[in-house]
Amino acid sequence: MPNSSITEQARQQARETLDKRGQSAKDFAEQHNLNPSTVYAVLSGQSRCRRGEAHRAAVLLGIKDGVIEQ
Repeated sequence: MPNSSITEQARQQARETLDKRGQSAKDFAEQHNLNPSTVYAVLSGQSRCRRGEAHRAAVLLGIKDGVIEQ
């Protein structure tokens, strides 16, 4: 089920930002110690990004406001 709270426009902007940096989703995932599959799921709308690693990925990608506690 696609996430209704994060817009496709926000996801598209995150993909464009990665493109501008010359960075792949896999590179982003490795840089932030995330599973690449999680980053792809967040960018494609397959993840609801409500908790755990998907939440963390969405916040780091800038498509969701949130707090990341370490």
